[in-house]
Amino acid sequence: MFDYPLPEDLIAQEPTEERSASRLMVVDRETEKIQHRRFPDILDYLGAGDVLVLNDTRVRPARLIGTKEGTGARIELLLLNPLGEDRWESLVKPAKRIREGTIVHFGEGDLTAVAEEKTEAAGGRVFRLHYNTSDLERLLDKLGEMPLPPYIRKQLDEPERYQTVYSREVGSAAAPTAGLHFTRELLEQAKEKGVEIVPITLHVGLGTFRPVTAENVEEHQMHAEFYEVSEVSATAIQKAKERGNRVVAVGTTSVRTLESVAREHGEVRATRGWTDIFIYPGFPFRVVDTLLTNFHLPKSTLLMLVSAFASRELMLEAYRTAVSERYRFFSFGDAMLIL
Repeated sequence: MFDYPLPEDLIAQEPTEERSASRLMVVDRETEKIQHRRFPDILDYLGAGDVLVLNDTRVRPARLIGTKEGTGARIELLLLNPLGEDRWESLVKPAKRIREGTIVHFGEGDLTAVAEEKTEAAGGRVFRLHYNTSDLERLLDKLGEMPLPPYIRKQLDEPERYQTVYSREVGSAAAPTAGLHFTRELLEQAKEKGVEIVPITLHVGLGTFRPVTAENVEEHQMHAEFYEVSEVSATAIQKAKERGNRVVAVGTTSVRTLESVAREHGEVRATRGWTDIFIYPGFPFRVVDTLLTNFHLPKSTLLMLVSAFASRELMLEAYRTAVSERYRFFSFGDAMLIL
């Protein structure tokens, strides 16, 4: 139902030379008209009083390459969620080499990870970290690599290109990629038009990208992700709704945050917590009026989310058009604005 054929050569392997040099497909839900623009043209679709909601999460360089104590075997560890007391939910490869109590060393003895219990995810396990510093994030900056999605096979020359220019709160395992197209100059131009820039936070987990394999969509279980909405941001969004201005969500992560809060409280208010919201066709949107997003994987929950915002038929037509027009797909690909 949510599948489409995608030539492999359309999967973008690297970002455009300039952040805003990507293409922009504009899809009008009312007229079902599809337009082909350049990303800076997004300013034509933003007006005074609109709020542009950005996810200010920052990707943690949490892909660690180490050696197994005793054998020297190469072990890859991806830190996902901190559980407290230096324990981390993680993914490990090769998982079959790891047993409870296995010790893995990283760097020149800077960091050691001890395996504990398995988690539900394939290759998932809890690790307890040991290190001789008060600043783990700085240590990860030194030892870790950017956890690029598996469909990107090229190494990044500039790791910062997998961060948005407004990233601030460290905690994601993947970038909120719809925001990668923005430059500081574009955001300033939006402000000059009277658009209000509003940050929220959702730390992206890898579960978001898992394909849906359940025959009944409702049986698919989402992984929970941490979010936070400040008092200032919540007030700005609520006032925009009351004025009749649009809430423009940058990325599916912003959508999931706003709609999670509204579902729980009936409005957007300052709050923080964990959400496992699963948005698929039939979902009643309470907050988001316009959505900026990238092109998503076949059979993914993200494709279902945009199909809920527009319609399955319109989205699949847009994707067919994107393939025929040779748009670039996925994290470093082109953008779509759904009005």
